Amino acid sequence: MSTVVIVGSQWGDEGKGKVIDYLASEADVVVRGQGGNNAGHTVVVGDKKYALHLIPSGILNKDAVNVIGNGVVFDPEGFLKEIDNLQAQGVDTSTIVISDRAHIVMPYHKVLDRLAEEARGTEKIGTTIKGIGPAYMDKVERSGIRICDLINEPVFEAKALAQIEAKNKIISAIYGGEPLNAAEIIHAYKSFAKRIRPFVQDTSVIVYDAVKANKKVLLEGAQGTLLDIDFGTYPYVTSSHPISGGFAIGSGIGPNLIEEVIGITKAYTTRVGKGPFVTELDNEIGDRIREAGHEFGTTTGRPRRCGWLDLVIVKYAARVNGMTCMSLMLLDVLSGFDKLKVCVGYTHKGNRINHFPADLNVLAECEPVYVEIDGWNEDISHCDTYESLPVQAQKYIELIEEEVGVPVKIVSVGPKRSQTIIRDRIYRD
Repeated sequence: MSTVVIVGSQWGDEGKGKVIDYLASEADVVVRGQGGNNAGHTVVVGDKKYALHLIPSGILNKDAVNVIGNGVVFDPEGFLKEIDNLQAQGVDTSTIVISDRAHIVMPYHKVLDRLAEEARGTEKIGTTIKGIGPAYMDKVERSGIRICDLINEPVFEAKALAQIEAKNKIISAIYGGEPLNAAEIIHAYKSFAKRIRPFVQDTSVIVYDAVKANKKVLLEGAQGTLLDIDFGTYPYVTSSHPISGGFAIGSGIGPNLIEEVIGITKAYTTRVGKGPFVTELDNEIGDRIREAGHEFGTTTGRPRRCGWLDLVIVKYAARVNGMTCMSLMLLDVLSGFDKLKVCVGYTHKGNRINHFPADLNVLAECEPVYVEIDGWNEDISHCDTYESLPVQAQKYIELIEEEVGVPVKIVSVGPKRSQTIIRDRIYRD
């Protein structure tokens, strides 16, 4: 058995796409188990760049089965656009399978997402307006529409009509918005269903059978630990569970079948949207990191807030995910700094805090406890072994390992597959 979960150990945008793509090149099955097309992975293969949102990164491995699991909220229109874009780039999309249990994103979800965000005024969460939250709301409220409904035309028409009528009342009466045209929506989604139907299967069976057959199964994460609906910086979070426990549910296998949990960790810290950020650098250093790291969202294009590496966060992620190892990303971005700082704890009103607090009011009052070490000036983008890295870069990695208590098995020194140092094997025989 070789079942590997990839999770983001910060606020997302850690560079998961590259590691997912790297490991997906060897995988037999690649699974997306949560989130929707509010996520974005940028994958660079050779001189080509692919922006993936709903479709698993294993799509670039012609031998891998690519599963969109039951835990995903599925946007049919977004999926088909992504399919068309990949096909235009010469990518075979016939290896994709979609769970018949996945819930679908409807146009009213996107409208309600936008209207609710506008109504928050200065208290905006920073949603991508992709309808993800409202779709999960309907799922939990038990009024959602699933893929198995979408491909059953009479069932879909009845459920969609009832939901559009109900949502139009909310849109118009509560938000003062324009009601949606039910006939147009139903007609459009029927056409989507015809193209989607060949992809639909019971994906939990596919994943389970692959695990039991000792195939290499990769469960890829979207977002990050601090965006988890329970363990993230609530309410500035996503609407699903992008931690390791969420992937057992979102893919339909037992947690005892997960063997390795890789925490993807950026060599510094970034986040998008509002909320406390203890190590944020709202200055020239933060701007320098942003430009060097191209820190702008794949899905939204929004500039990310940047700061020094916060190991309080990473230690928290290691605990709640059961991380077995880390992949350190974008280490090359830190080249050229004379000094580097790493946050190893917080102080709150004079008291030391070593654990990440739930209360955002407390978090907003925390101050970082830094360890400062010498940086390096060498260009490390051509390093292909750990030993070829500058000594100070190695010391930076060793500090992370010592503080978190989890080994760094992968080091990324650039965006390409070839710019990856593998210190220890990930898949087991």
